[in-house]
Amino acid sequence: MKPDVPDAARSAIMRAVRGEDTAPERAVRRLLCAFAPGYRLHRKDVPGRPDVAYVGRKAAIFVHGCFWHGHDCARGARAPKANSDYWREKIAKNRARDARNLAALADLGWRALVVWECEIRRGSEDALARRLRAFVCDAPQKRASKE
Repeated sequence: MKPDVPDAARSAIMRAVRGEDTAPERAVRRLLCAFAPGYRLHRKDVPGRPDVAYVGRKAAIFVHGCFWHGHDCARGARAPKANSDYWREKIAKNRARDARNLAALADLGWRALVVWECEIRRGSEDALARRLRAFVCDAPQKRASKE
């Protein structure tokens, strides 16, 4: 963002950033539909509220924006010039929260996969589809008890 944008305009821009149903999420869901439909979105009863959850398989998929979650790619490593202390702290808190959520999922016996925005934008759709298939299809399914 330009440093000369007035605060009110900057606030409006930041409010417009979506938290759910983003283009990267939709791209991941489109790939998943081909081989593993039946997922649930943004389950509040699962730690971290994963973007995609296969409850029976105890598999959670998070689609992270590189900037917002501090990825080590070019987009994620970019530091804003304006209000840099705020952004460094915010992204550090996001990373700490992500780590807590992954640990909580592991404690409950869930497997988690993080898909980064840059993986989707790189155009390697086949590689991402293989990675998603391996993650979802290798996950054990819970068996219904016969009581």
